[in-house]
Amino acid sequence: MAYRGMPGMTAPGFESMSNGASRRRSGEPRFTPNSFQYNVRVAIGLVPSAILLLGVGGKPILGVLTVGLMISYILDSLQLRQGAFFGIWGTLLSTMLALVLSGVSFTSAASGSTVMYILTLLVSFYLIFLVGVWASLQFRWFQLENPSVVLALERLLFACIPFTAAAIQTWGVVSAVGMVNAPYYLMLILFEMYWLFTIPHPSSFMLKTERSYGGQISEEALIAGPLESAFHTLTLLFLPLFFYVGSHHAKMFSSIYSACDMLLLFFVPLLFLMFASSRGSLWWLAKDPRDLHQVRLVNGGIATVVIIICLEIRVIFLSFGQYISIAPPWNYTLVTVALMGGAGAVGAFLSGSLSDGTRFVMLSGFLQTAALCGSFVLGLPYKFFPASIIAAYFLSQFCLRKNVISYFVAVLAASVPATWFVVHNFYNLNVWLGGVNIKHICQLIVGSILLAMIIPGLSLIPHKFIHHLVAVGLIGQAVVICMGENRLYNFTNMYYYGLEDDVVYPSYLVVLTSVIGMALTRRLGAEKRIGSWAVWVLFCLYAGKFSMLIITSRNVLWASIVLLLAITPPLVFYKDKGKGLSRMKPWQGLLHAGIVLVAVWFCRNTIFEVLQWVTGQPPSDGLLLGFLVLATGLSSAPIVTQHFPHVQSAKSAMVLVVTFGICLIFIEPPVPQGWVLSQYRTYQRTFYPDELAIYGMTTSHPSWPSWLLVATIVTSLAALTSALPIQHFVELRLFYAVGVGTSGGIYLCAQYFYQAPLLHALLVAAIVCASVFLIFTHLPSASSPRFLPWVFALLVALLPVMYLVEGQIRVKTDTEEDKFVTSLAIEGGRTSLLGLYAAIFMVIALEIKLELTTIMRDKADKLGGRASIVGGPRPRVVQQQRRPTITNSFGVKKLAAEGAWMPAIGNLATILAFALCLTLNVHLTGGSDRSIILLAPILLLLNQDANLLTGFGDRQRYFPSTAVISAYLLISGGYRLWEEVWHGYQSAGWGLETGGPGLFYAAKNTLLLVLTVPNHVMFNRFMWDYVKQSEFVLMLISPLNIPAAIITDVASIRVLAVLGLIFALVQYLVSRHIRIAGMKFI
Repeated sequence: MAYRGMPGMTAPGFESMSNGASRRRSGEPRFTPNSFQYNVRVAIGLVPSAILLLGVGGKPILGVLTVGLMISYILDSLQLRQGAFFGIWGTLLSTMLALVLSGVSFTSAASGSTVMYILTLLVSFYLIFLVGVWASLQFRWFQLENPSVVLALERLLFACIPFTAAAIQTWGVVSAVGMVNAPYYLMLILFEMYWLFTIPHPSSFMLKTERSYGGQISEEALIAGPLESAFHTLTLLFLPLFFYVGSHHAKMFSSIYSACDMLLLFFVPLLFLMFASSRGSLWWLAKDPRDLHQVRLVNGGIATVVIIICLEIRVIFLSFGQYISIAPPWNYTLVTVALMGGAGAVGAFLSGSLSDGTRFVMLSGFLQTAALCGSFVLGLPYKFFPASIIAAYFLSQFCLRKNVISYFVAVLAASVPATWFVVHNFYNLNVWLGGVNIKHICQLIVGSILLAMIIPGLSLIPHKFIHHLVAVGLIGQAVVICMGENRLYNFTNMYYYGLEDDVVYPSYLVVLTSVIGMALTRRLGAEKRIGSWAVWVLFCLYAGKFSMLIITSRNVLWASIVLLLAITPPLVFYKDKGKGLSRMKPWQGLLHAGIVLVAVWFCRNTIFEVLQWVTGQPPSDGLLLGFLVLATGLSSAPIVTQHFPHVQSAKSAMVLVVTFGICLIFIEPPVPQGWVLSQYRTYQRTFYPDELAIYGMTTSHPSWPSWLLVATIVTSLAALTSALPIQHFVELRLFYAVGVGTSGGIYLCAQYFYQAPLLHALLVAAIVCASVFLIFTHLPSASSPRFLPWVFALLVALLPVMYLVEGQIRVKTDTEEDKFVTSLAIEGGRTSLLGLYAAIFMVIALEIKLELTTIMRDKADKLGGRASIVGGPRPRVVQQQRRPTITNSFGVKKLAAEGAWMPAIGNLATILAFALCLTLNVHLTGGSDRSIILLAPILLLLNQDANLLTGFGDRQRYFPSTAVISAYLLISGGYRLWEEVWHGYQSAGWGLETGGPGLFYAAKNTLLLVLTVPNHVMFNRFMWDYVKQSEFVLMLISPLNIPAAIITDVASIRVLAVLGLIFALVQYLVSRHIRIAGMKFI
């Protein structure tokens, strides 16, 4: 059975299943790594949903995504493909966590119901997971290493996107336009999802073995299976109806209109399903194409009759009953006959049942009956009746004989009753809609109708000039439709504040005209009736109308169209069909980038209104400028990704522009007065005396240093992306390091240390030292080993100087009555200083750790490569077992040749960072026990050192962290026990006399504290040498932690006991793993 509309595809049935064995022997489809071919389809389903979720999440979600994707991009640009892969998944997991922690309230219903909130959160998580699956399919190394997983993920995308995307997109549409017609919005979105993902498509990663199957694609090569297709079909048929029942159950049977809604929500999807079955969507259901054709005819006919009757009741008599001039019951009869006659003519013509000699008589009879009844219903004067009959006659003649003259006669005759209807009912009314008189609207309607009737006839004339004329006519018609809908829908929403009862043009008509326009444009482009440039313009015009559904603004329609016209040319044009390469030249790329910039500047008013609508207040100048820059960078992305992916400068420029815009959005620096648009100066924040009287005068921070932070971030990213070639020139590197350090230091001084101006020079010097040290460690020069230790020494020496000078300066400059305020200022300033230095030392330790790891890996690779050259190839297991030996042989002595100062400074920076973090922990939290779990991993940055840690190597890298945790909790438990018992007194008898902790309390908890020590000592010894210890001893001392975890009165001792049990379990599992690995190696 061949799929209709898809040549070369076969519907799998029992026949194909019975011949499966012979086909597998002749050539079974096999996995082939390839690029994912359905990115556009997946993007249509996931991108709008992701944008909606991003808008709901706000700045926290946007910040997490920005940082994570920038890290992934940097890893990908450094050819670290696996790092980029895990970076993307880490970003998505962080987004899920941020979505929970930020407490996002999705909707009022979700915020009021815990169940709804959890369900909405789960759907959002599932969408994020599908985005990660989509991103995973883009990595070729992932395809090579996990072929079965790739096939499963591709099938998972096609199976799950219709459900998730339909739910989230319907939620977004309902949030924008209301809940009244929500089931119909869901139905339309399900139509789109069904067409995109249920129509059978071959897998991107299965080799097409058409020769083995007689020119047909086998069932195994399809993405979606019968189960997924069946679920999609059932969802299409019943989910809109169930949604209506769930949302309107209170008045479901209160009127005939509700019953019509339910019938429409079932039979319209059924009619769409019958149409989609002609493209193979029901391949899993029917075995014989003739049976499927009969099912299509019967169900399509029933659905058409029910839909016509329901539309007659629900739409025609409800909304347009005032235009029907016939009294009941003849009005119902004539309208039904007219609609049935038109539907019968269309159905008979499309089904091909008029192949005999009576086809002209039947078609003409249907059309003339429909035209005559319609003329009676609309109250057309009798003198115009012949025009309707003539139009129907010549239209039927054209449908059967394709005579262009007959078509134009039909158009001329049909224009008479259409024009009369508009003029008679609307033209003479003194009504203003959308700011214009209704006469203007009538002219647009008549012009659109005439163009819609003339253009199809012109497209049948086989002449090149006529085809261009048809394209111009279609564009003109689309522009007229946009102008009319902008006035009728957008402007009336503005004047009536979006009240549904006062809007004369419903939103579903905007969606309907847009979808029909794009579908016809696609069909005309596929049949080569119009050129690609016309298809491009028409798609932009019709797609731009969807913006009116999202936001109400005077210029949102034309701004969207201009942006689409500026963004899409790199995606549509400049394609070499023979080689698939880009034909865009550099000057063309610059020209398109300039066009995008001009388009964004043209749409600045709309961007301002969108930001005001989203935030609920006029945006600041920095926020507006940031979104303009971000829109420019993202709009220029297709130029780089499609035509200049091999040009590093183009990619760097795009990343820098996008980063600059994001920085402006988050930081919102002050914009100079000359940059502010004159029409927005009325929105500037002003302060009044009553506000000062209520809130008082607060200390204002200077806002200009935020530009220094923006410059620091952008220049740092420019250096990372090689846009700034600091790796080639030492002088430029030094100038860059000093400049970045100076700008960062001035920003910190102005924002966080603004009340200590005499310390600014010392603080700027410290930041400059840190910047110089980090940059020249990452990109060393010939003199780096000589001056970098002195730079680090100066950085360390500045800490106690600034710590002491901070207090001395404030004490000397303040008066006696401000001592308390001064002490608080000194405490806050010193805390900020310690936090800043802890961060600096941590970054330095991390940089040195990465550099040393790179050096040792390179040395190990060289030694391993040399050994393989001498001795030939070795088994992989042997190489893995010998790699630690090679690394250890490159130890302290070999490291001295690369710069022995690096391990010592790295260890010193790690210890200082850990000590400062402990100090801050004691000062800010009172010495929280939970904090040591977060602070101990800092010690993973320790290195093997020729002076301090000579016996410390890669094998002992976890020992400092576990030892510090044990020691800290042991000391904390002892201190808290002493504090509870003594209360600061020298005699424990005071506690006994007052009923407080006494001798028994101290003895019990001291004994429990001692019982937890053996497990920690044994585990830390194991973490040092990984020597297997006696399991009997481990089983003997582990239960000693149970009493301490249950009956102790000190929280630190309880945590110590629980950790002892966890350490015992970890020690047992690691020892067992080492023993099994050793047995396998032997």
